[in-house]
Amino acid sequence: MKIVRYILLVVLTALLAWGVIWAHGQARDQVCRKVDIEVVNASSKPFVTPRGIIEDLKHAHIALEGKPMWQINSDRVERLLDTSPYLESADCIKGQDGRFIIRVRQLVPVMRVMDGDKSYYVNREGKRMEANGNYYCDVPVVNGHFTRAYGPERLVPLLDYVQSDATLNSIVTMYNYRGPGSIYIVPCFVGQIIDFGSVANYENKFKKLLLFYEKVMPVRGWDTYDTISLKWMHQVVATRRLKRVEATVEAGPDDDEIAPDATTITVTDDNRALVRNDGTTRAAIVKSGADPAARPKKTKRDDSPRREAQEASKPAGKQHAETASEKHPGKKHTDKQERDSKSTESSKKKKTAQSPAGSTGNKSKKKSTGNEKKK
Repeated sequence: MKIVRYILLVVLTALLAWGVIWAHGQARDQVCRKVDIEVVNASSKPFVTPRGIIEDLKHAHIALEGKPMWQINSDRVERLLDTSPYLESADCIKGQDGRFIIRVRQLVPVMRVMDGDKSYYVNREGKRMEANGNYYCDVPVVNGHFTRAYGPERLVPLLDYVQSDATLNSIVTMYNYRGPGSIYIVPCFVGQIIDFGSVANYENKFKKLLLFYEKVMPVRGWDTYDTISLKWMHQVVATRRLKRVEATVEAGPDDDEIAPDATTITVTDDNRALVRNDGTTRAAIVKSGADPAARPKKTKRDDSPRREAQEASKPAGKQHAETASEKHPGKKHTDKQERDSKSTESSKKKKTAQSPAGSTGNKSKKKSTGNEKKK
């Protein structure tokens, strides 16, 4: 019996070896007749198509159809497809019926990053895909510049927590990243910003925020604070608003949608408007000219052209006299005083000379008249 078992084992091993050799020979002689490409996670708006993958392979000078199977390197095809920014993974299988099967998973964005003029989608592993007009995905928007040391995938737990909570998901509109410890959240309330700090302990921070909205804001007023800071342990620090909230204008059906401006989502000392007790903003005060600090300084008017024109129209003698007086202002005053004093002295002399002469003449006439009578 042992000999029979041994013989059967040898025969089966030989058949297996012959089958492997035959299959290898068949595969060696087999030619790729067709390339089947399957997108595993194709959505209603797929941006990865089989035709696009074939074009990527052609650009890499990889021809599959009509080529012997033994000359096709499956690992090389997989590595090439893994480098595509539109794919998360790729698997290649050689079929026995002459088919070469490629199964790919297209990128699943979890956020859209707005970095200046650039815009790209990011998946959970941090793989980036450039955003274009041919594809749009409704994901959270993050504004900021990320580096290799701190990639956008570090914010994925924070974004997942917000999307899992219906209340937070309805409040948060976008995120602003300025550094690992400077993450800001823009809520749906106009003129308000949330200073979140870092991603650490995000669950406790959101609980404090919801408690603040539930207990404090209804009492103090929803437009009382412009900044709510959550980066401090076991407390919420709110900053009072120093400027009025502009009234929102609802867009009409024909108006274009205006993207939010991330540079003005934070309230700083530079863009805060001063408000008087009567509610007048500084912009209105400056425009009306009531603000003394904003009034322009008065400059001395240059009257030299006008003065030259007046001098040119005057007679030559008068111009010469005025020029002399302008050159010697003290002398002009002295000459006037001398003329006044001379006129006064002459009038006094005339009066003195007239009064004695008149009286002497009368007396002499009377005396002479008397003497004549005596004679």
